[in-house]
Amino acid sequence: MTEVRVERTEDGFQAVNDRGARVAVGDSDAAGVFTPVELLLAALGGCELVTVEPLTAQRGHRMARLAATVQADKVATSTLGTITVTYDVELPEGDAEAGDVLKAVAGRVHEKYCTVGNALREPMKVEQVV
Repeated sequence: MTEVRVERTEDGFQAVNDRGARVAVGDSDAAGVFTPVELLLAALGGCELVTVEPLTAQRGHRMARLAATVQADKVATSTLGTITVTYDVELPEGDAEAGDVLKAVAGRVHEKYCTVGNALREPMKVEQVV
């Protein structure tokens, strides 16, 4: 089971995992914090990149730079439109196959192997206990 605790602090909110990592959470007016929607986008981008990177490297194609920008517009109150993940990659110098390998691996990760992306695409039950 995966678990994150979100708690109010003296200066806002924070998410904490069982390994002690902390992320400040707040609204869009607060400096130095992620909004909940930004965390969702970061989770999707992070899920794809941390899955793509080792798979391309295992195939002998370690990208010189591997980054992504994840964007979404709010189309209505509490509703996001299409989420777009745009890769920013520098291929390894002299590696003619790296681009094709990256496209193939990233495509499979996006369609099948990113848990966050799958959760966003597939209907799932979310329960609240107060």
